[in-house]
Amino acid sequence: MVGKAAKTVYECSACGAQSPKWLGRCSGCGGWNTLEEQRVAPRGSRSAPAPRAKLSAPVAIGDVVADDAERFSTGISELDRVLGGGVVRGGVTLLGGEPGIGKSTLLMQAVAGVAQSGRRVLYVTGEESAAQVAMRARRLGVQESLLLLATTDVDDALAALGADRYDMVVIDSIQTLRSAELESAAGSVAQLRDVAGRLTEFAKSQGVSLFVIGHVTKDGSLAGPKVLEHLVDTVLSFEGDATHAYRIVRATKNRFGPAQELGVFEMAQEGLRQVLDASALFIAERPLRAAGSVVIPTTQGTRPLLVEVQALVAPALYGAPRRVTTGLDSNRLAVLLAVLQRRAGMHVLDQDVFASVAGGARVDEPAVDLALCVAIVSSLRDRAVPPELALFGEVGLTGELRAVPRPAVRIQEARKLGFTRVLLPHANLAHLTAQERAEIELCPARDLEQALAIAF
Repeated sequence: MVGKAAKTVYECSACGAQSPKWLGRCSGCGGWNTLEEQRVAPRGSRSAPAPRAKLSAPVAIGDVVADDAERFSTGISELDRVLGGGVVRGGVTLLGGEPGIGKSTLLMQAVAGVAQSGRRVLYVTGEESAAQVAMRARRLGVQESLLLLATTDVDDALAALGADRYDMVVIDSIQTLRSAELESAAGSVAQLRDVAGRLTEFAKSQGVSLFVIGHVTKDGSLAGPKVLEHLVDTVLSFEGDATHAYRIVRATKNRFGPAQELGVFEMAQEGLRQVLDASALFIAERPLRAAGSVVIPTTQGTRPLLVEVQALVAPALYGAPRRVTTGLDSNRLAVLLAVLQRRAGMHVLDQDVFASVAGGARVDEPAVDLALCVAIVSSLRDRAVPPELALFGEVGLTGELRAVPRPAVRIQEARKLGFTRVLLPHANLAHLTAQERAEIELCPARDLEQALAIAF
């Protein structure tokens, strides 16, 4: 007898209780909006069981052949850098970002570069019509060999993928595709899990490089369940403000290369333009001898990058003091203000403090602590930091300066951009060679109070 078709149930993500239909409130735990559609095999199915696969025997790890992943270039060196050296054959990449930031433009330029090398590419669009995508392709100068499919049905997309051999496929976007076997709307948790799983399985089995565009929520995280990020090999985050011309593509997860690698682009009329010397770009408009402005050499993946950290301290006139950050961790700012008040004697807890990274960049590493503290004190005292000084270091709760990784590449990048002095934690001196210490004037400090004395 032929087995029955699969059915759907609604399972609570909190307690696991199931219901045959969707309810606003779970009958098991009482949680609201926790029921998610799931596709399950029906009970009582008499279909023949699948043959059991042959079990694999354990092998010694030294006997496993660890071949490097086969890669090919997109023709965009900044994107290849973020991917870890190029597109991996059979790899699945998720690209997320806010609407209008340039996700479709970037991947359109990427598939154009792949198509120019003689490889077959397919662009699947569910958000725009074929005519709209064609207009963008002509504006970007994409050649006619690019194949385009406009559909919102994942079965149609998989049928087109199976009908021919492709090297690279772009899905724009994953939230618009839906499976007819599920009753929920496109973009729901069940639809995202099912569609992403089927596309990933096909890409892995056929060796197709798959790029998937994903929407983001209001807080900037990728929409949909976390399983969507776990399914893919690489997660790219497209950062930047729509009001700025510069965009940053950051790898937050990469199974084939270093995570936190980034590429810098500039939005122009003809599309996204690569920025090869990003450090010079981010500090090009830095005001010299301005209070509240400092430069920090950061490391993003394998790439050193100089950015300007700015701070503004003003009296709090309306109730509780405000803490506003752009490109920085607001919680870390609150901690550093307490350290400055208690360990360095700076009365800043009753002040409004505004801090940002100029140029639309974002810095998350602890090495920015010292730069942020010095910028705050500079604004509070209305005294500028010497323009030839760059600084980095992590600040502990007791006011001590802690070592940060890769000090040599930070110092080298600062020296390349014309800085002659570097303020750094004393513990980082042990990680530098005698030649690296002689190339530039180093100003080591053991605690925050000593670092502030050197900076001013």
